[in-house]
Amino acid sequence: TAVGKTAVAIELAELVGGEIVSADSMAVYMGMDIGTAKPTPGEQARAGFHLIDVADPAKPFSVGEFQRLAQESIDDILQRNPPPIVVGGSGLYVRAAIDGLDSSIPAENEDLRNALRDEVRLHGSEYVHRKLAAVDPESAAKIHPNNLKRVIRALEIYESTGEKPSALFDRDARRAPRYPSARFFGLTMNRFALYARIEQRVDAMIEAGLVEEVARLTERIADPTIPSMQGLGYKEIAGYLRGDY
Repeated sequence: TAVGKTAVAIELAELVGGEIVSADSMAVYMGMDIGTAKPTPGEQARAGFHLIDVADPAKPFSVGEFQRLAQESIDDILQRNPPPIVVGGSGLYVRAAIDGLDSSIPAENEDLRNALRDEVRLHGSEYVHRKLAAVDPESAAKIHPNNLKRVIRALEIYESTGEKPSALFDRDARRAPRYPSARFFGLTMNRFALYARIEQRVDAMIEAGLVEEVARLTERIADPTIPSMQGLGYKEIAGYLRGDY
């Protein structure tokens, strides 16, 4: 976060003639511009961008849908010959684009998720985490009890397949990637300098109207649990607007 991925990607695209495929799980949503640190119109004009503003934030958007769109974009760019530059973002979305996710991993089950959320409200997050530990101690050891999204997803996978999520993901990790020649580059910088940049970014987002952006979204989106409203910054501002903070 805030290490400068977009700026480097644009410079690289200009140098090698590539096109950029965004692997940011929030930049896919239309109207969510400030809190996602989405590339500005000026930045987008400097390089070809894909998978920006492709989803309605009022509707669920899954990583499976992202994978299909990302791989269509990558294949299209490869056919035309410039190198696709996948930039992000979310580690899961990068994996979906480059490796592809195992089709045997079940889709979301909203009824089951709602039932597990009800259990959290009744008994607390530790209760559902213990349920996960009982069926898949390996997954439970890796997921913090407060990370309810991942705890619930792991239980959802177990209930849908009868298989431990840790075993399923371990098998998935050994699959051949869809694009085996992909090369990975990571950006890093001094931790204190990075934290200062993150603080500056948050201040800039507030000044640019993040609270107003989230207010407009909450007028349209009644369900606070929809994926678009779970993004970092959005769920906290939405909670502030509801009076939770």
